[in-house]
Amino acid sequence: MKLAACLSSALMIIASATTAAAAEQCRFIEARSEREACYKRQDAERTARQKTDEAKQAQQKPYEPVSQEDALLAKSLRSICRGC
Repeated sequence: MKLAACLSSALMIIASATTAAAAEQCRFIEARSEREACYKRQDAERTARQKTDEAKQAQQKPYEPVSQEDALLAKSLRSICRGC
């Protein structure tokens, strides 16, 4: 059981290191045109990722501030029960 947990932890660490290394590989490309093309690809991926994140946030329930009546009700309930 402990061996399986250790192996899964090791795999997760390796996978995260691989994705981090893939993001920084452009700066090690010596040919300028290839390096710039790599940066453009990364920029396109980043903008696509940002658009999907924005779409997810738009789908979430919007924040609704607490009405004054709700605040008064909560205040009165707190004063009734102290330590329940």
